[in-house]
Amino acid sequence: MESLRFNYNKILSYIPFVLVLVDLQYEGVQCGKNGEVENHLELGKKLLAAGQLADALSHFHAAVDEDPKNYMAYYRRATVYLAMGKSKSALPDLSSVVELKPDFTSARLQRGNLLLKQGKLDEAEEDFKKVLKSSPSAKEEADARTQLIKCDEMQRLLVQTHREFNNEDYKTAAAQLDTLLETCVWDVTLRELRAECYIQLGELGKAISDLKAATKLKNDNTAAFYKISTIYYKLGDHEMSLNEIRECLKLDPDHKQCFSHYKQVKKLNKQIMSAEELIGEEKYTDAISKYESVMKTEPNVPYYTTQAKERVCHCLSKNQQAHEAIETCTEVLKSDPHNVNVLKDRAEAYLLDEQYHEAVRDYETAQEHNESDPQVKEGLERAQRLLKQSQKRDYYKILGVKRNAQKKEIIKAYRKQAQQWHPDNFQDEEEKKKAEQKFIDIASAKEVLTDPEMRRKFDEGQDPLDPENQQGGDNGGHHFHRGWNTWQGFNPFGSGSFNFKFQHN
Repeated sequence: MESLRFNYNKILSYIPFVLVLVDLQYEGVQCGKNGEVENHLELGKKLLAAGQLADALSHFHAAVDEDPKNYMAYYRRATVYLAMGKSKSALPDLSSVVELKPDFTSARLQRGNLLLKQGKLDEAEEDFKKVLKSSPSAKEEADARTQLIKCDEMQRLLVQTHREFNNEDYKTAAAQLDTLLETCVWDVTLRELRAECYIQLGELGKAISDLKAATKLKNDNTAAFYKISTIYYKLGDHEMSLNEIRECLKLDPDHKQCFSHYKQVKKLNKQIMSAEELIGEEKYTDAISKYESVMKTEPNVPYYTTQAKERVCHCLSKNQQAHEAIETCTEVLKSDPHNVNVLKDRAEAYLLDEQYHEAVRDYETAQEHNESDPQVKEGLERAQRLLKQSQKRDYYKILGVKRNAQKKEIIKAYRKQAQQWHPDNFQDEEEKKKAEQKFIDIASAKEVLTDPEMRRKFDEGQDPLDPENQQGGDNGGHHFHRGWNTWQGFNPFGSGSFNFKFQHN
């Protein structure tokens, strides 16, 4: 339907051009005695016939300047304007023609058509009635009668539309405005009214489209720019909101509403952009503080609060603040349970907190809603490995440290555990065997967690000391099956030499 309307309107735009080409076939038109004017008109006619509109326009400009009383110069210039799609420029020229030659039915008919497109129904109706009273051709009479009927239809429909709008039946009003705008395509008021209907119906994208058209149809339409900016703001697009409100201030720097809104949007935009820069720099604590400022700056638009909490959730997870991240992410997911980014961040927080079942569940939920996300796929595989690993040996648990523990903490925990479980501390054979195994696990845990490469593999769900994870049986010099003899004489407080032995009293 839209393409048909476009083609129909495009065909209509060529009608004036065709009329003038037909008009060019007539000779002897008496429109001025000045030889210079006639020369410009003749050259303009030839260029117009050749489709060289810009050059033709320059000659018709010159003709009008030479003879401001020459109605044909105005008419032909108006025709060029219409062919170029510049109806606003054509209308004053057509009015000049009608003023200079009231019985020029072709010009009056064209002006009536333009007025109808602009929604000036009373003025258009007056032109069509005068065409019928001025001995028109058969075609002009038929066109004028058709357009008079159209004017009457539009006037009746306009009354109904305002009634439905006032009764808050916005859906019906919007449908009627669709029909009105098929004819009155350049009517700014109708577009703004339909935009208001769309706003009330929650169809904000359509409202923006109509309002943007209104800013082009009316040069100084500050109200439309303001409304577009506020819609973008409520939708959470602070950057587009800022762009539109700047357009308002270009037209009127002292516009109170636009300036007040501009200050608010600019402040919020700056805070959000700053927070994102901090995230990019991995300054997560500072970014959290900045997003807390965002929530204070705009507490009344739910989008910004939710978005800020989503980003805080991300920062907490990246900052390895597992408990806080889980709490914040869960709060966001209550209102947006399928948010893939938040599900990923909470899954990572669960992994930090060693809640592997929950991490797997979050990644599986995220995958249901975005199968193509490589981070989800990788995260799910890693969570599943860690879950499986947790059901075997967990070196972090053996030493009693968190997964994000520093090397210094790991060595301290190792020394404490090694001293506690050294087999020399036990006399009973059963207890000694148990202590030997425990000591082996403690030493293995220290070996893995203090070696960056081995620890990385373990954090990805692989046990670097497990032969099953080695290629071709080569484990790079590390062996999972180690006996107590391997560690006898080892000094847990030294640099790794094997000349120390506990003396148990």
